[in-house]
Amino acid sequence: MSSLAPSAKATPDSAGMAAIASVIASTGLTAVGNGLMFAYIPFSLGAAGYAPTWAGTILTLLSAGGLVGCLTTGLVVRRVGHARAFMIFSALIILSNAVIAAGVYPLAWIAARALYGFAINGMFIVAQSWLNDAVSNAIRGRVMATFYVTYIVGLGTGSFLLGIVDISGAAAPVLGIAFTAFAILPVGMTRLRQPPAPSTASVAFRRAWRISPVGLSGMLAAGGLSMMIAGFTPIHATASGHTQQEVATLMFAMPLGTLFVQIPAGWLSDRTDRRYVLVAMALTVALFGLAAGIFDGASLAVLIAIYMVWDGASETIYALSSAHAGDRATKEEMVALQSTLLFAWSLSGSVVPGIGTVLTALYGTIAFIYVAVAIAVAFAAFAVWRILRVVQVPAADTVSFAPMAAQAPLPVELATPEDAPPG
Repeated sequence: MSSLAPSAKATPDSAGMAAIASVIASTGLTAVGNGLMFAYIPFSLGAAGYAPTWAGTILTLLSAGGLVGCLTTGLVVRRVGHARAFMIFSALIILSNAVIAAGVYPLAWIAARALYGFAINGMFIVAQSWLNDAVSNAIRGRVMATFYVTYIVGLGTGSFLLGIVDISGAAAPVLGIAFTAFAILPVGMTRLRQPPAPSTASVAFRRAWRISPVGLSGMLAAGGLSMMIAGFTPIHATASGHTQQEVATLMFAMPLGTLFVQIPAGWLSDRTDRRYVLVAMALTVALFGLAAGIFDGASLAVLIAIYMVWDGASETIYALSSAHAGDRATKEEMVALQSTLLFAWSLSGSVVPGIGTVLTALYGTIAFIYVAVAIAVAFAAFAVWRILRVVQVPAADTVSFAPMAAQAPLPVELATPEDAPPG
């Protein structure tokens, strides 16, 4: 079929925009299931009497699975194309949720969520590289911003659903399966042209460091912050005795805080040195992290206000680091740079949860707050040192800021054998 055959990029007309919308709709529906499962798993484990370290271990293996997904997605897409790869990853997510639905078996859940991490990273790499190929520079910023906002809203919607789902049975994972299955339909029916078959994208840390030390270190910080704040919040809230409805409400509010913080911060970063805004966001993460520790046990309204800003500022570090690094790169460097930034984020997101899980066993679930504060302070100190040491030369072309969620991987153009940069 022509819709499954790679072809050259064309300027989207109204039909083309409808096809683009189908990819965005599919990832948005997947995000609903994603948000539901992130809230459901730690609460369900806690209700079954399992220690919080089990949820932390599951989060660690999920991140490790995502790291493998970063390295292998290019091979999958090269073999079967973007549309079939998207459906393959959707099927793996459904399989993961089916294992969760079988009952509370922590060892099986660890394997299932590792599979999920692999599949969700692969799905978003496919979706974003597909969209980047399909649109021109004139509308790229708006399309990608719509993609990320849709995903953020989907996450919050999924978390909200936990408050109205009976967790005593398999209703939540079955609902996650339903949303993922429904998400296959728009992509399965899309007429959006596919890019040429790719190879794996390049990963080059030395080159990325040369282009943007602050951007690369920001992505390392963002990976750890995202897994600590977004990943461990439902674990801590459950261990602290919050009800199912309270956990759902808190997890629903946090992604919305990302929009409230990112949009003004992004606007400001387009008009000044992005490093200044990155320092401000890192200090905000540290400040509100300390507030989360001080006011732990306060009313739900107070916690929501704190966690919305805390999570929003941490997610903004992710988006600003990507934009800042993109400002400093040439077109020829962009593939390797974005691939390396994604790998750095995933690597940190795999290692830091393991540290958080060990500290949770020693000091309780509140330890995640201070791990996040330490990461934010370290990154702020490094960024300030770079500002004092290096006067930023304005880039010839800057990347337009778009709101991003750190749970969705960066938009990576999967390199083809012809255009892959050396090294």
